[in-house]
Amino acid sequence: MHNSNPSLLDLLEKYIERGAVPMHMSGHKRNPALANYLQKLGARYDITEIEGFDNLHDSCGILAASMKRAANLWKSNKSFFLVNGSTCGILAGIKAATRWGERVIVARNCHKSVYNAIEICGLNPVYIMPPVDGEFNIYASIPPKSVEEELEKNTDIRLIIITSPTYEGVISDIKAICDIAHSRNIPVLVDEAHGAHLGFSDYFGGGAVKAGADIVIQSLHKTLPSLTQTAIAHLNGSIIDENAFSSALSIFETSSPSYLLLSSADGCTGLIESKGRELFSQWERNLESFNQKAKELSMLRVLLYGEDTMNNHPLIYNFDRSKVVISTQGTSLTGSGLLKLLRDNYSIELEMASGDYALALTGLGDKSINSELLANALLDIDKHCGKGKHEKAALMTETPLSFCSVHKALSCQFEIVGLSKSSGRISADYVWAYPPGVPLIIPGEVIDTHFLDVLNSYAKSGIELKSSKKYVPNGLAVLCTV
Repeated sequence: MHNSNPSLLDLLEKYIERGAVPMHMSGHKRNPALANYLQKLGARYDITEIEGFDNLHDSCGILAASMKRAANLWKSNKSFFLVNGSTCGILAGIKAATRWGERVIVARNCHKSVYNAIEICGLNPVYIMPPVDGEFNIYASIPPKSVEEELEKNTDIRLIIITSPTYEGVISDIKAICDIAHSRNIPVLVDEAHGAHLGFSDYFGGGAVKAGADIVIQSLHKTLPSLTQTAIAHLNGSIIDENAFSSALSIFETSSPSYLLLSSADGCTGLIESKGRELFSQWERNLESFNQKAKELSMLRVLLYGEDTMNNHPLIYNFDRSKVVISTQGTSLTGSGLLKLLRDNYSIELEMASGDYALALTGLGDKSINSELLANALLDIDKHCGKGKHEKAALMTETPLSFCSVHKALSCQFEIVGLSKSSGRISADYVWAYPPGVPLIIPGEVIDTHFLDVLNSYAKSGIELKSSKKYVPNGLAVLCTV
């Protein structure tokens, strides 16, 4: 049902037409004639919290109404627009749900923003390493049984943090995990940055809001038609205090939110409300057309959702059909090689590549020609890539031994040593591949042979590793003393 109330952009347009003199921020003064870039970026609509436009951190007007409309659309108790991306929502959610020194269960494949929250909130994490899907060599779903076992061993857990769907589209059984957690009055936070579209059609199932998660953080811009950096947070149930979340959000989110970004989030909500059925149907048709062509591949393989496929992936509870995971195992190509080939020869830019696969993200704004061009390019490459033997890329399957807390490790002096001299030392840094931004090791953990093997495997596959202290891959930051 379409809401007849004016959108935030409608209100902005009417305000601009009035020609009010802007004796307030921003410094460009809504004067696009000042510079070409201001014209192109729509600076005439770039305002601050002036009369009639509400206040994001204390909303009672148009922003409050827009966020209430979003809550109704996603069927959450309360929704908050985020203009600092999903990151600020994750930081705020974890801070609101915990106190300094408490223990939390964390899926080890969570985004680095979760680890940043653990660091600044002084939390003690209990990690669950997800199993690996052997065929596509990606992390599979977090088993609810693993969560239950950790809760039985650790009776003082304050929060459970899960990423679902993962970057590659793997969805965990969030309802089962929530049932286990809620029976102990423990909240569940789901990083659903890649799943804002889930639940709007039968084709895209597995949404965390419907599954009962207490805090759900979504990036609007990843799969829905909204500007980069826009996101949304949803609260459900009664365990998480709304005021505590709002208070935490005021710490991590800017006090000068962009009304261009807010208008985008509001517009995205309105678009789905009014044309969602039509747009999601078209997206489904695009993907089904691609999937039919992908079945003709003989060397490359695409992870397709379906009963037969899921039977071959017993560790995957559900899969987000919007993600296109293209395996290069058994071919002459690596994931990075496929990404480069598509970029250089077909003008197709994928989202990311790992050792054994490349990842294409589809979205609500895709034209039908996009999936057609990708399918045709893959079929062409498939004819010429040939068989090959390269080592399967290594994944972290064991959590490194923790020697001390992140907070303590970061307060100690460190030195840089070569990889050959790092085994047995204590890491003073995070190391991750970006994307997806999942740390392989964190400060305070012991550098072991398994971690070093994964590092070497990533390097051979052409995957760039990053660290906070900028020394990877030439060396690692290790503690001098503890």
